[in-house]
Amino acid sequence: MKYVGMQSQIRRNNMFSVLLLIMFPVIILATVWVFLALVNYWGTGYYDQYGNIINELNLDVVNAYFLNVLPWVIGIVLVWFTIAYFANASMVTRATGARPLTRTENPRIYNMVENLCMACNMDMPAINIVDDPQLNAFASGINKKSYAVTLTTGIIHYLDDDELEGVIAHELTHIRNNDTRLLITSIVFVGIISTIMSLTVNLLYHTFLYSGTHRSRDKEGNGGGGIIVVLIIGLVCSAVAYLFTIVTRFAISRKREYMADAGGAELSGKPWALASALRKISQNPGLDNVERADIAQLFIMHPDEMQLGIMGWMNSLFSTHPDPQKRIEILEQF
Repeated sequence: MKYVGMQSQIRRNNMFSVLLLIMFPVIILATVWVFLALVNYWGTGYYDQYGNIINELNLDVVNAYFLNVLPWVIGIVLVWFTIAYFANASMVTRATGARPLTRTENPRIYNMVENLCMACNMDMPAINIVDDPQLNAFASGINKKSYAVTLTTGIIHYLDDDELEGVIAHELTHIRNNDTRLLITSIVFVGIISTIMSLTVNLLYHTFLYSGTHRSRDKEGNGGGGIIVVLIIGLVCSAVAYLFTIVTRFAISRKREYMADAGGAELSGKPWALASALRKISQNPGLDNVERADIAQLFIMHPDEMQLGIMGWMNSLFSTHPDPQKRIEILEQF
């Protein structure tokens, strides 16, 4: 794979971040408009002279309601995104169980990170550790204050110095390329969408439960229209959320890992060592207990035993992690 250069990758990722920031509110606002349109269409039906229900969409009414709710939607999304974006460090820490690693606790790791940062003239990020006997690592953060490289205890103990140096160089390249900022942006977006989906599913469940309980009081089907509206709204929200997930997962493409592999090999000067490390990690990737596929995007290799049900299956269809063997083969060609 041709290495396009660090500055080119940084510019590309900054462009993706801007596109995501623009695309997300557009999708949210479009979903709100569709919601109002469906309510207007299904909620204002009337019977004609033959007893048939006539539904009409009044665009003037829909647009008027949309303009009224527009400031509230923008305000809520903006506040939500701001809090989640700047609280990402604690969010990732809670999800992974990471804790700080000091020079005193492990001078070997600390010196590796410090030396690699000096070699590429970058500020040293924080170093975290996760008590997991399996193998994995990731970089996170949105700025110099929150950048961090996290390693499992398993990867520290199992890999030799050359292999571990290659892994750390890979993660530092993610930070240098602004990959972590781009990934955190997508994590926040997907988190908001996932919450909307969860609320929609709960609404559908309780609506059908209520409908079943009161069916005897509603023999003429007066409540059926409400159930249909909720169902349609749920389907629309789910479709929009699914579409957004696809877009973000393709935006944060597999090239992100290939580029970090190339940058890590270049920084450490030992592509064969990084290839060897990836081979070992692929046989026993850790952090299986992190039950959030969005945060798993950060890992050097996706956990192979994540139990996420239907959402996990959907996420696997659009995985941002390339095949480990292909990554190893490319590194071995350096």
